[in-house]
Amino acid sequence: MGQSESSSTPDVRLIFRNVLANPHSFICVVNLRNTFMSPTPPRPELPDLAPSVQQEVARLAASPEVRSAFNWFRTQEPQLAHWQMEMARIPAPPFGESARGAWLAERFREVGLDDVRIDDVGNVFGTHPGFGRRYVALSAHIDTVFPANTPLNIRQQGSRIYGPGVSDNGAGVAALLAIASLLRAVRIRHALPFVFIGNVGEEGEGDLRGMRHIFSTPRWKDSIAHSLVLDGAGADTIVAEALGSRRFEVIVRGPGGHSWSDFGAPNPIVILAKAIHSFIATPVPSTPKTTFNIGVIRGGTSVNSIPESASMKVDIRSTSMTEMERLEQSLRLALNRAVEDETLAAEMRSSAQKRPSGVSCEVVVIGNRPAGELRAGARILQVVRAVDAQLGNAAQVQRASTDANVPLSLGQEAVAIGGGGSGGGAHTLQEWFDSNGRELGLKRILLTMLTLAGVGTEFDVRGAS
Repeated sequence: MGQSESSSTPDVRLIFRNVLANPHSFICVVNLRNTFMSPTPPRPELPDLAPSVQQEVARLAASPEVRSAFNWFRTQEPQLAHWQMEMARIPAPPFGESARGAWLAERFREVGLDDVRIDDVGNVFGTHPGFGRRYVALSAHIDTVFPANTPLNIRQQGSRIYGPGVSDNGAGVAALLAIASLLRAVRIRHALPFVFIGNVGEEGEGDLRGMRHIFSTPRWKDSIAHSLVLDGAGADTIVAEALGSRRFEVIVRGPGGHSWSDFGAPNPIVILAKAIHSFIATPVPSTPKTTFNIGVIRGGTSVNSIPESASMKVDIRSTSMTEMERLEQSLRLALNRAVEDETLAAEMRSSAQKRPSGVSCEVVVIGNRPAGELRAGARILQVVRAVDAQLGNAAQVQRASTDANVPLSLGQEAVAIGGGGSGGGAHTLQEWFDSNGRELGLKRILLTMLTLAGVGTEFDVRGAS
């Protein structure tokens, strides 16, 4: 960014030419309704940050206009809480997000976003113009883990909101709307335009289907330069490593029978037990951290019946696609060996006159989240950390499974952060969100987006009409 050269309104044609040459160094024009000032908080020293990025963020945060924007967040808490509760009262189970999507599209129109639309799978889009061709994306998933018939007793007590989904991802969607609404009150011309996305399919068996669709669509796949994902509450984490997962349901079928008269028939539960015993001996590395879990086992009808079928659900996780593939191969090999061993044992147990019929094993993929991580020196991570330093906010880089998995697996710049405030009881009926600290989260989001989009140091305050 260059130093301020004039207090007059810059020529828009010159701005546009400068944007094409360097989207992070140009003059912007800001229209503000409010002119309140707020003190700049202390900034801790982080020696691994690029000095140029620190200076970019510092100059932006020090401008009177951005301080006024920060104050605007403080005045909007009642509206944000209202949106948060209103949305949480609309059921949005996996594959059933349409009503909530329609609600969000209407809110996007109300706050002044352009080109509001809902795509084929239910993702909701709205844009805010800039001068460049690529976008900074701000997204939040609108689905929940709760079935459609879950009682949605949403209530507020003081600064706290209670009820299913109010934090995950009510906090993220409220922050999404806060930033979109701010841009109508605080008119900032920035280089890269913004696209706001309320996406479906993040939770459970949704398996990131909303984000997968976005990044397979020609309009968005190559036009999104940076993805800032809002997931849940808080401001103390930066998810920069995509924790991949593969989930399987294994179903073993056999002839079944009576425990006495049909003794010797192959037993699907025994096959699963043998497979588990073999699979859990598979070595896993500590770096990259790789894990597995058998979370559900089902099968059988009574203690004196040889079951006709049995099943188990297996979860494999890693930040390495290679390690997940290795564990999947090990699981399939363990199952094949267990089927062969139990079939041979059953033949030995049975009489020659009563040879058992064969068994079958089916492995069904029920989840497949890609792994990935930011490239070294990624601008988006430098910017978020510089913003945290500027705001005096302590945040840790973490790995997790979020919507950011998809762009990260494609080698694109993305991180997931919280929408501010605090929350707890996620995925339970006792879920809660506390708005204390929401303002910090919103400041963090705004500064990150403006820095990524490219905002200069010269402002023309004309007052919004």
